[in-house]
This record gives sequence, structure tokens and C-alpha cells, in this order.
Amino acid sequence: MKKYISILYMLGFLFIFQSCSSQTGMDTQTVTALVNSQDFSFHAERANPTNYDVINVMNSMPNSTSTRILNLTDGYYSIDIKGDKLESVLPYFGRVFNPSYGNNEKNSYRFTSKDFTVTKSQNKKGTWIVRIKPKDVSNVDEIVMEVYKNGKAFTSIKGNDRQPISYDGYISKNEEKTKEKEKL
Repeated sequence: MKKYISILYMLGFLFIFQSCSSQTGMDTQTVTALVNSQDFSFHAERANPTNYDVINVMNSMPNSTSTRILNLTDGYYSIDIKGDKLESVLPYFGRVFNPSYGNNEKNSYRFTSKDFTVTKSQNKKGTWIVRIKPKDVSNVDEIVMEVYKNGKAFTSIKGNDRQPISYDGYISKNEEKTKEKEKL
């Protein structure tokens, strides 16, 4: 009887973990279609600064953890690729070597580009590497997105006048923005 009870507990335990695993993922065909269409959005959920001054400040705050990950507002920060237009609204945490005073938008990654190149490649495991080089934005050298088979993505931005930063998030199909959202 003890044997049956322990087996039931183990099966229940495995069932709970099976139901909790990656429920937010997409199927592989959808991810491939989004990347190939060049009409998708990357939504940032977390920022990973590389500057140790920022990390030390974060660690010195009361009730903080010793991680270097900043949780971002869900659905607000994104990179939208729409065929011939690239829009970015991402925060920046780190050292800027040529700051602009008075205009806070220049110190973050908030820009629109109409002149950029996109190169895509896929490795053996099915992960997409999307490299974006905007030519008409002065502070961004390259954006590299690593898109996994389940739709999760890791994006790193290499700037010309600042230290690099990376973001964790996911990709989705572009949504039509309403005028109310554009005012925000």
C-alpha cells in the first residue's frame, strides 16, 4: 500500500511540473513565419545592464537582490519591425560617453529608422539570429536578436557612444496601434 501511495505522489508531482512548463510559447512554424516576414515585434520583459556602476547602485538599494536584471513594464518597451520601418522604444541603463542634456529621448534607445539592413540565419537547433544595422541612427551600431523556437528572444544592442545592453523578452505579430497608444 505504501508503494502505491508513493507512486501516486510522484505522478502527481510530475503532472504539476508538466502543466507548468512553457505555456506561453509559440509553435515553430509561427516563429519561422514571423521572422521570415520581417513584420514582428520584440517585447522586452527584462533589461540586463553590463555596467558595474549600475549593478552596484542596484545592489545598494534596500530589499534588493544581487541580480543584475531589471524587470520592465510589460507591453510598453519594444522593437517593431514593419517591412521598411524600424521603431524602437527601449530604456538604457549604463554609461553614456556623449550624453545629450535636456533631451532624455537621446539617452535611451527611442528612435525610428527607415534605412536599415536585416540579415537572418538559423542554426542547427532552430534558433534564429537576426542582425539589424540601422544606417540613419547615430547612436546604434547593431541590434542582434536571438529568437528561439518557442518565441522567446534575447536582444543585445551595441551602441556607438555607450556600453552594450541586452534585453530578454518574446516576439509577436505586429499589432495595429491605436491613436490612444501613440499618444503615450
